[in-house]
Amino acid sequence: MIILASLLFKRTTLVPFQTRVLLRRNFATRQISRAMDSIRVHNSLRPGPPVPFTPIEKGKISWYACGPTVYDQSHLGHARNYVSTDIIRRILIHYFGFDVKFVMNFTDIDDKIILRARRQRLLENEKKKQYTDAELAELGMAAFRAYAKSNLPKLVEGQDAPLDLENYPARRDAAYGQILAGGTLTGEGKPGDDEAKLKMHISNMTAAAIAMGGNQVFSGAEEILLPYFDSLYKESIDTSDQTIFTSLTQFMENEFTDDMDALNVLRPDVVTRVTEYVPQIASFVEKVVEKGFAYEAEGSVYFDISAFERSGNTYARLRPESRNDRSLQEEGEGSLGKSLGGKRGAGDFALWKKSKPGEPYWPSKWGNGRPGWHIECSVMASDVLGSQMDFHSGGIDLAFPHHDNELAQSEAYYCEHGHEHTWVNYFLHMGHLSISGSKMSKSLKNFQTIKDALASTYTARSMRIVFLLGRWNDGVEITPSMRTQADSWESTVNNFFTNVKSLLVEANEPTSTLKSGVDALSIADNKQTDGPLADLEQAKKEVEAALTNSFDTPAVMRVIGDIIRKTNIHINAADVDLPAIETVARWVTKIVGILGLDANASPPYDGLGWASAAVSANIAPAEAVRPYETAYNTVLSDAKSLDLPSSETLTSLLSQSPEQEFNSLVESGVRDPEQLGLPYLRATSKLRDELRRMAPTAAPELKKSILALSDRIRDFDLTNIGVYLDDRPDGQPSLIKFIPAAELIAAREEKEAEKAEKARAKEEARLAREKAEAEKWEKAKVPPQDMFKGDDKFSEWDAEGMPTKLKDGSEVPKAQTKKLKKEWDRQKKVHGEYLTKFGRS
Repeated sequence: MIILASLLFKRTTLVPFQTRVLLRRNFATRQISRAMDSIRVHNSLRPGPPVPFTPIEKGKISWYACGPTVYDQSHLGHARNYVSTDIIRRILIHYFGFDVKFVMNFTDIDDKIILRARRQRLLENEKKKQYTDAELAELGMAAFRAYAKSNLPKLVEGQDAPLDLENYPARRDAAYGQILAGGTLTGEGKPGDDEAKLKMHISNMTAAAIAMGGNQVFSGAEEILLPYFDSLYKESIDTSDQTIFTSLTQFMENEFTDDMDALNVLRPDVVTRVTEYVPQIASFVEKVVEKGFAYEAEGSVYFDISAFERSGNTYARLRPESRNDRSLQEEGEGSLGKSLGGKRGAGDFALWKKSKPGEPYWPSKWGNGRPGWHIECSVMASDVLGSQMDFHSGGIDLAFPHHDNELAQSEAYYCEHGHEHTWVNYFLHMGHLSISGSKMSKSLKNFQTIKDALASTYTARSMRIVFLLGRWNDGVEITPSMRTQADSWESTVNNFFTNVKSLLVEANEPTSTLKSGVDALSIADNKQTDGPLADLEQAKKEVEAALTNSFDTPAVMRVIGDIIRKTNIHINAADVDLPAIETVARWVTKIVGILGLDANASPPYDGLGWASAAVSANIAPAEAVRPYETAYNTVLSDAKSLDLPSSETLTSLLSQSPEQEFNSLVESGVRDPEQLGLPYLRATSKLRDELRRMAPTAAPELKKSILALSDRIRDFDLTNIGVYLDDRPDGQPSLIKFIPAAELIAAREEKEAEKAEKARAKEEARLAREKAEAEKWEKAKVPPQDMFKGDDKFSEWDAEGMPTKLKDGSEVPKAQTKKLKKEWDRQKKVHGEYLTKFGRS
């Protein structure tokens, strides 16, 4: 059911505006309700195809997301997780209309934080000490050997001589050359996390060897010094002052938040921190102990998996195949928990850890200690969302043991009388980002930070596009072809928005004329069977089908690309239906806004094209339009300075005042800088078009000046402020296109570079021709009688200079004489040409 765009201009045949709005709202409400009821989602608790989504409370979603452990800078792996989470959240809010309560934590108590903060403090203390060069070298070598023994044992096992800087390279290559060459530990398959970890340790050792070889122990060997100092002095750190840890976590939390803002990730509705929940965590653990699902041992408290399962509960519901994976269990317990004892079962995990010297501590009934990793999320999520939530999310690497342990301890807390309790209805796990077959992670040091990525190879939009092109629950390995696909998609959308807006500017239609066009679709009784609006109706159905199918963003991206390609065909038609084209463009704008691709736009995303940063920054209209006004005044002044022949058109253009139209736009509430700048840009473009029309009949010098000014307006005055004039043939006016100034300037510089390269190549070719010509005549200058007399291969010549005897006195062979005669004849000819051209010297 479609309202033809052409009818939008005919008031007499349309339902009254207020009725149309009411119809649209009622229809939209029914449509959203149906879409809500048809959502299916991949749920890690029920492996396999997507399952129907039924929220606890209709129209509302409670959601807890595992946040970062704030001990280092965030990397692209974090971006993959949190941007993908943000995309789903935005779809649920802005497409389906859910009221989402989104909670995220910051883990600011953790073994990794303790180690990073403590080791950094110890390193700072050591740097303050006065070491002789010999003492410093001895210190570095001790750390070097300790690091090798702990992390690269093949460097020291079975060796007669101790490891040193001289024998390290040979031992490294012999022991780990296969890994460095891209192989695996087993010699089979592709390298993974184990190989990546070895490469990291080898890299640390090699960097330390180079630094120590240059007597720069503290400037390049930090990675081997940190664990060494920690092994010696960790118990000397006074942790009663916890600022040693909080100064690190607070700084890194702010860094993470800045990164998420830069990626256009919506901030959580509620943020929780472990340090703010320690008393609640201790109380939570006490109740689990009281219910018989946990026990105290040597000052720590462990979850009793056997007791939990004997009561009819299920452990490791997310990853049952991993429940006995010792390496994952140890990783979940943290490196500082290895020395804790008293566990009844190998898989039992810490709810509360006894604090050792050098670790932060809080009081509890079991003595000074600190929370285990898994318990924090159970307590914080339950405190905010209650005993049950719709969604819990995080990276796939957290499924076991972290999320499985969260489920177990939370269900133990809430279950009653042997009945299982459902704490989470849907677990969403984001696929991790891989690099060379290994997940990108801080611990492997194989990552690029978000800040570095945004400063070098990505924009927030291009990164989000890459993630949108893959399913949120699939792993991603970014390849050159994937980047090319993402860049191509972005260019397609950019060009579409630019072209539609330029056509609207040419038609002199305000870009709000058809604002109701998108909403009007599917309301009227008559259906259009072809054309842009029919294509759009189909696209809307396909997008809804994709989004209800577990947020299938790759399918959405394909639909957007397809509708743009189809619409571009209509744009190039002779009888272009501009209102319909605008309706399509506004729908595309809405969808890319919902996906979070426009950081400057705000819901309900009812604009056209990418929103201006000036709008979101609320810049005053006069300030926003100043670049366009300045460009116009400059062009106007320069045009008036030319001795142009008078005409009625030119007089009108030179006396026009865009300011009046600008003021009218401001009074009507327009704040978009592009729309505000149109009066000045149209005036500039029309004046330039008239100058170009006059150029062919102008006097030579005036023509030269007119064309130079025309080129300058297009290539510099407007390019520098992000405006491109697309010149068209047959006297058609130029199209005004808004394109980022950086792109236009880069294109101009590339064009200038190509022009300069062509000029350079042309000049080189000219010089080469001149050189060849000079060499040709220099060679031709020699008379044929003399051409062989300087050759020491011969000893006698006849009267014409032809060789008769070789150097050894023997006769020149007939075959060689024949060849030499041909050369002599050629030289005679060119020498004659030389004499004709230059005369005798």
